[in-house]
Amino acid sequence: MFERRISLLLAALVVFLGSAALWNAFVRPAPRSSPSATPSQRSDSARDNTAPATPTAPASRAAQPPPIDASGPSYIVLLARSEIRRRIRASAGLTYLNEIVAEDSDSALHRWDGRVATPVRVFLPPGVVANFQPAFLDAVRNAFGRWQEAGVPVRFNLDADSASAEVRFQWRIQFDGERAGQTDLEWDQADGHLIGGVVTLATSDPKGQPLGPDDMRVLALHEIGHLIGLDHCPDSGDLMFVRTKVRDLSPRDIATALLLYELPAGPLRANR
Repeated sequence: MFERRISLLLAALVVFLGSAALWNAFVRPAPRSSPSATPSQRSDSARDNTAPATPTAPASRAAQPPPIDASGPSYIVLLARSEIRRRIRASAGLTYLNEIVAEDSDSALHRWDGRVATPVRVFLPPGVVANFQPAFLDAVRNAFGRWQEAGVPVRFNLDADSASAEVRFQWRIQFDGERAGQTDLEWDQADGHLIGGVVTLATSDPKGQPLGPDDMRVLALHEIGHLIGLDHCPDSGDLMFVRTKVRDLSPRDIATALLLYELPAGPLRANR
């Protein structure tokens, strides 16, 4: 009887061990895979099913000034132009350069540059028109000398020939309208420096009356004022008034020319 019980226990143990083996082989679930994965694998599996991750906000930085437009003037150039405008405004009353700039369509200063050691070459021929007098040539030379005497730092070689001249004088009998002279200038578009010009002088006034040598000196003084870079001024007491009424340079004419040659040529606007 005892041996029979032992046999039953051994059979039950065998059945239990066999059942455990079958459970492990066919019923128990497989272990989960490790959650770790490379970024590319994770991205590939979630590309179509998950929303993109919210980007991380960049670290805070101090506010930076907006960049200067690379196509416009540099900050240093703008600062220099501001100082030039300040000097011109400060000269009001002593000079009329402020009025000239205000009336100028391109708001720029035009003058000769570095022409003391290398004078501007001028062709000054005799005229072949009616009323021309040989004394007119001396009158023009005296007018150039007067501007040089005033201290304007530019020199003119009045003995240049036509082929090498940068400035040419020419003569005519009379202009239409209320004028007896005209000066047409050329300047470098990049920096505003004068590079040439043509001065035309009439031998008769607007009413058709012949001019004398001293009249020609005054007329030449006015046109040479344009030639060195000045424009018309609003005061009839200055030689550069649109209809000249005085016979010599005024203190303001001289002060304006000297200030012009203390300042660099070129545009004054902040947006150019």
